[in-house]
Amino acid sequence: MGRRKLKIERIEDKSSRQVTFSKRRNGLFKKAKELSVLCDLDIALIIYSSPGKLYHYCSTHSIGKILQRYQNYQAETDAGPSTQKAGYSRFLKCEELLQIVDRKLGDEHSFDDLTVTDFIHLQKQFETALIQTRETKTRLLLNSISSLEEKVGVNVIRDEMKRYMLIFEQEKLLEEENMVLQGKIDASKRKRAAIDLNAIPTTA
Repeated sequence: MGRRKLKIERIEDKSSRQVTFSKRRNGLFKKAKELSVLCDLDIALIIYSSPGKLYHYCSTHSIGKILQRYQNYQAETDAGPSTQKAGYSRFLKCEELLQIVDRKLGDEHSFDDLTVTDFIHLQKQFETALIQTRETKTRLLLNSISSLEEKVGVNVIRDEMKRYMLIFEQEKLLEEENMVLQGKIDASKRKRAAIDLNAIPTTA
């Protein structure tokens, strides 16, 4: 005859409940210790009994460090979607700026219609976008390092590298477009200076 399966429900008898808790608590701590040794894991267990007495097990010297890692992970996870959304929003704005300049670069007449003030305003937009891109790149790199210190995995590293390379490519495009734009500004200034010079009446 096989062993009767124990039904999982609250033990009403207080003494039996206390004995079961004591046995299973010790068994749980033993299993946690074995798992930590076998798989090289950091494990923390916290138990409060019905009267409120604290029992805990930690595979390292400090349960506080494990709890701090957990809190950091939770904070990063909670802030992740909004932070990524904000970063993606800035990326879209930079993309739109690049597309506008690309269209104008492909149409010389559009640039001829722009004043020096228009060029300078456009350049300031580029400089702002470039600064934001560099700040985002630096933040992502620091977050990646912090994240990899806590958890190392192939998928994590791959995702972080993809995000970093995306920002790097964006920064490169902004720098290239900014150089082209600076050339256009210089050419426009020379052209308008020549026009102003020709407009000066000559004396007989």
